[in-house]
Amino acid sequence: METIAISKFKATCLSLLERIKKTGTPLMVTKRGEPIAVVTSPPAPPKWKEPFGCMKGTIVIEGDIVSPLPEEDWEVLRS
Repeated sequence: METIAISKFKATCLSLLERIKKTGTPLMVTKRGEPIAVVTSPPAPPKWKEPFGCMKGTIVIEGDIVSPLPEEDWEVLRS
């Protein structure tokens, strides 16, 4: 793991972050020789790009969901 001083990290932050993103090698940032942070590659992207349709294929429909119930099953009509 490469080590870099905080002052040099601050001066070259954007280029260092791009390099970490491309190579995936972590970088340790130090202040006066003591480690204060470890910068690693970004997390893996989510499996789905958008929420619409992400649950596709997970629901099972049993029976008719379109037609209304027969009148004998309506509690309001029983009284």
